[in-house]
Amino acid sequence: MEYVIIETGGKQYRADKGAILEVERLPAQNNSSVTFDKILLHVNGSDVRVGKPYVANIAVKARILENLKGDKIRVARFKAKSRYRKVRGHRQSLSRIQIQDIVKA
Repeated sequence: MEYVIIETGGKQYRADKGAILEVERLPAQNNSSVTFDKILLHVNGSDVRVGKPYVANIAVKARILENLKGDKIRVARFKAKSRYRKVRGHRQSLSRIQIQDIVKA
């Protein structure tokens, strides 16, 4: 089984061929292809390559399925006994991608 650990948007994701991931919003349109070259780990059966910090000559090709917004979270702050309350919400902008292939460049 072959998989990689990619870095995008300051986070790390495990990417198998055909996997669908939700990552931080990418600056591309729906149904366009993107290439990730920040590969931290590449595993192919018993062959394990760890990057320092990135693995050379490996790239991941993916297709953007859709750009969407994540679930709303509610952030509340208050101070007891002083009538101080603030409530804010946040919805993260995401891109849903499908991993097409792991290529050796």
